[in-house]
Amino acid sequence: MAKALIGYLGGPAPDQLRETARLRQRIADLESEVMRLKVENDGLLKTLSESVAKSVEHASAELSATVA
Repeated sequence: MAKALIGYLGGPAPDQLRETARLRQRIADLESEVMRLKVENDGLLKTLSESVAKSVEHASAELSATVA
């Protein structure tokens, strides 16, 4: 009986298949965007870290010069 019902229903409608394909593409696009943003964020964090390290070195050198 179940096979008869499935055959009767005919499976997913063409508009459902198109919507599924569209949603899968949207998911792939969003995953790509997340990866791009992660790479960009990693670069920004590296730049910030380097900047902070230089600032600390500079402040340490100035402190050493004023103490000596």
